[in-house]
Amino acid sequence: MSLGFGTLQTPPQTLAVVPGLAPNGTGAYIALGLAILALLYGAALWGYLRRQSRGNPKMVEISDAVKQGAGAFLAREYRVIAPVALVIILLIFGLIDYPNATGGATAVGFGVGAFLSALAGYVGMAVTVRTSSRTAEAAKSGLGSALTMAFRGGGVMGMTVVGLDLLGLSAFYLFYSSTIASSPATLAGLGFGASLIAMFMRVSGGIYTKAADVGADLVGKVEAGIPEDDPRNPAVIADNVGDNVGDCAGMGADVYESYVVTTIAVMILGALIPAGVGEGLLVYPLLLGASGIAGAIVGSLYVRKSIKSNPLRALNITLAIAAVVAVVFDFVFGQFLFGGSTLGYYLFASAIVGVVVVIAIENVANYFTSYSYGPVKEIARSSLTGPATNFLSGFSTGLESAAPSALVLVVAIIASYSLGYYGSGGDVLTGIYSTAVATMSMLSLTGIIMSIDSFGPITDNANGIVEMAGLEKGVRDVTDELDALGNTTKATTKAFAVTSAALAAVAIFEAFQREASRIILNAGGSVASRYAPSMVNGQLDFSLSNPYVVIGLLIGGLMPFYFSSFLIKAVGRAAYTIVNEVRRQFKEIPGIMEGTAKPDYAKAVGISTNAAIRELVKPGALAIITPLVVGFVLGPLALGGLLIGTVVSGVFLAFTMTNGGAAWDNAKKYIETGQLGGKGSDAHKAAVMGDTVGDPFKDTAGPAINSLIKVVNTISIVFISAIVLYALFI
Repeated sequence: MSLGFGTLQTPPQTLAVVPGLAPNGTGAYIALGLAILALLYGAALWGYLRRQSRGNPKMVEISDAVKQGAGAFLAREYRVIAPVALVIILLIFGLIDYPNATGGATAVGFGVGAFLSALAGYVGMAVTVRTSSRTAEAAKSGLGSALTMAFRGGGVMGMTVVGLDLLGLSAFYLFYSSTIASSPATLAGLGFGASLIAMFMRVSGGIYTKAADVGADLVGKVEAGIPEDDPRNPAVIADNVGDNVGDCAGMGADVYESYVVTTIAVMILGALIPAGVGEGLLVYPLLLGASGIAGAIVGSLYVRKSIKSNPLRALNITLAIAAVVAVVFDFVFGQFLFGGSTLGYYLFASAIVGVVVVIAIENVANYFTSYSYGPVKEIARSSLTGPATNFLSGFSTGLESAAPSALVLVVAIIASYSLGYYGSGGDVLTGIYSTAVATMSMLSLTGIIMSIDSFGPITDNANGIVEMAGLEKGVRDVTDELDALGNTTKATTKAFAVTSAALAAVAIFEAFQREASRIILNAGGSVASRYAPSMVNGQLDFSLSNPYVVIGLLIGGLMPFYFSSFLIKAVGRAAYTIVNEVRRQFKEIPGIMEGTAKPDYAKAVGISTNAAIRELVKPGALAIITPLVVGFVLGPLALGGLLIGTVVSGVFLAFTMTNGGAAWDNAKKYIETGQLGGKGSDAHKAAVMGDTVGDPFKDTAGPAINSLIKVVNTISIVFISAIVLYALFI
């Protein structure tokens, strides 16, 4: 039997299951309860952290300077973003809610999604800047203590992100359930709000952090020959601020929106599946999220102070425990929802596929970015012959990493789609729903994944505090080991986010196609007649024989490249300014290199802040305006092509940049462990140059592509009704 992608079929009666939760929305209330539990657990972890010592006065002073810089940046960023968000709310209400009589649900959803995304980012930043000095202090007691402190700090962020995710989704669903039942695309407003804010925070935070990092490395390490995080470097505080606004605030908002958008895509598809399935398929993704929270709480208990060696193994065991617990809860909730139906078992199998994808993609990223394996060691060896060979080796490693990542995606889509297709007796839509379930199962582990990810910037900042405060070598050895591990965990989380974008694209495109087709058929009259040549079996036909679809594919394929060019150039321009400022201070402020004079840290912080906010405009406008222009001018067929093109090119460009950048970084750190001449050698200088290229790849452009994909998809679904009615061409 053909799997029948793109063939519309009537769902057979085997789709009918026991919708145990349909009458009263119990599933949404369970999810709401687990969301509150996640927030309470995060608060408990924060209570524990607040009771721990921040270290000596010098450590506290450094920590407070970083906290002040990060807080000032976010406050300014939010002041810039808020008016943009308000304008979009008014546009959504005027063009979407008012004509369709939704009671303002889409605009409210946008506002809620935007607010919670910003809050997730703020919490991430606020916790990490307050945990770093405590981690540095804990490192005096050994690796286990520092590991536990950093992981619990990350746990506050992880549990807050998933708690806010599920709280917003569940509450919005319960409040607007009747509106969602008649117009499922209303949910897309929530996703658009989350995606837009995440993209802004990813872009600005990424520009900030890498401009400071590149500027600090080029002048400090290469020209002045001083260590990383040396207090004599005027850009060192800006560099540490950047770790928080980019890797924490940006990542928190990024993963928040990935979770929200994927959940919404699954819910929209669940609402579209007929044959008496009822509310069960609609709330199933919420319960998958609840399962992940239970797994994250149980798994986090494994990390403890008694761990003396191999912190990566400890974090991997933590992830495995969380995954197993989540799978158990997935099964229980599935039985509760579907009453032992055949489809319920097949969907549970798809949920397992999602968990396996997490493990597989994490291992792929780990292999290409950890200096325990061949690819990073090869980059390090290539540094012996200079920066050019280092660059060639690092870039080719990033390109190579896209191949096994693609294989994971292909196998996951085939497996999950087949489970849903055959489990429903041959229904295409249920097959696509099953793929979305696998994606949601993957993202249900966000709590534990974010805990592990946030561990990275916390230990990075802790390493800086140890260096700047002049603590003994044994403490630096502990934070050095955890910092190198943090580079790998950050890389694996980025791969996790990119993979989720690719898998979710299948469901989001189907939701876009179904919603556009529904609007055309409901409009009737001249609208239906206009689109009649492009309809097959009641659905818009996105065939490659249509030139508008091909045009959309080309524009969409271009977008991630053009978008990335803005970001990398922005980092280069800002880094240029910081390099000149650091050079000026070294030249004009006597006593800096001798340690008798204090650099002007605030100047570099101000340069990074101004650059990040100023450079936000062009990439933000590109992401928002392009799909609207394509949709309103060329019509929904071209817009659909744009969605697919953006995903196909964006996913592999993101894998290349995030994995390649992390590999460059860890090649440098591998040399700094004493290999190939160690710090200060020619190989080390070449590796630092490679790292400065990799920095905007892995922390600015690469991760931001994930948010770009989600923004383009969600804005298209939100505005599809207006696009269908008012497009100039089709």
